[in-house]
Amino acid sequence: MYRARPSDGCAWVTGASSGIGRGVALELARRGFKVIITARRADELKLVCEDSKGLPGEIHAEPCDITDREAIQSLIERITHNYGPIALAFLNAGTFFKDRPGEFGGDGFRKTFLLNVDGTINCLGPVISAMAEQGIGQIAVNASLAGYGGMPRSIAYSASKAALIVMCEALKFDLDKRGLTLQIVNPGFVKTPLTDNNDFPMPFLIELDDASRRICDGFESGGFEIAFPRGLVWPLKLINLMPYWLYFPLMRWITKGA
Repeated sequence: MYRARPSDGCAWVTGASSGIGRGVALELARRGFKVIITARRADELKLVCEDSKGLPGEIHAEPCDITDREAIQSLIERITHNYGPIALAFLNAGTFFKDRPGEFGGDGFRKTFLLNVDGTINCLGPVISAMAEQGIGQIAVNASLAGYGGMPRSIAYSASKAALIVMCEALKFDLDKRGLTLQIVNPGFVKTPLTDNNDFPMPFLIELDDASRRICDGFESGGFEIAFPRGLVWPLKLINLMPYWLYFPLMRWITKGA
C-alpha cells in the first residue's frame, strides 16, 4: 500500500477548524507535511495556521463548504495548482445534529447525513480523479466506532458513520486497481468540542493529541482500518457478531439503558 510522504506532495484535511481535524493537521505539520486545511470557519482556520508556526511543516487555510460539490471541485483544482499534488487526503469533516424532541428523521437527521455522507462523497469524487491522474495518492475517511452497529441515542450519527464504513469497504476494490490507498479511521471517544456536549459516560476517553498521533501513525504504517482504543474496538466488534437476541440486551446493559 502506498504511504504518503511530505516529499510526494501536500496533505489536505477537511473539518480542520477544531477537534480531530485540527489535531491531525498540526500533527502532520509536526511530521513535515505541507498541510492544506478546509472548513467553513475561516477565522478558526487562521488560528490553526498560527498555532503551526515553528513546526517542521506548514499549514495553509482554504475555507470551503464540503456540502457544495462545485466549490469542492474548484478547491481541489486550486490546491493542486497553488500547493502541488495532494498526496494525502484526510476527509474528516462531520458532526451530528439533534432532531427536536419526539421527532424522527427531521432537520437534524437530514443535516447529519448531508455533512457526514454527502459532504464526504463530494470530496471523494474529485480527489480520486486528481490522484488517479497523478498516479499516487492516499485517502483516509474519518468514520467512528459508532458505525459498527446501532447504538441508542445515536441513530443518525451511527447510521451515517456506518454508511461511510461500508462505502469505503466497497470503494477499496476499485481504488486498489488504480494503485490508490484508501483507509477508514474509526476512533472511539476523543476529547473534542463535539464530545464535550455528551451527557453520558464515555469509556476509554482519549485526549486529542494522543488520538491525532495514533491516526497519523496509522497513515504511515496501518492497514485499511485505523481503529482505537483496542479496549473498546474489540468488544464492539465481538458484540456486532452476536445474534440480535443477544445484541440488543447486551447493548442496553452496556449503555445503561440509554
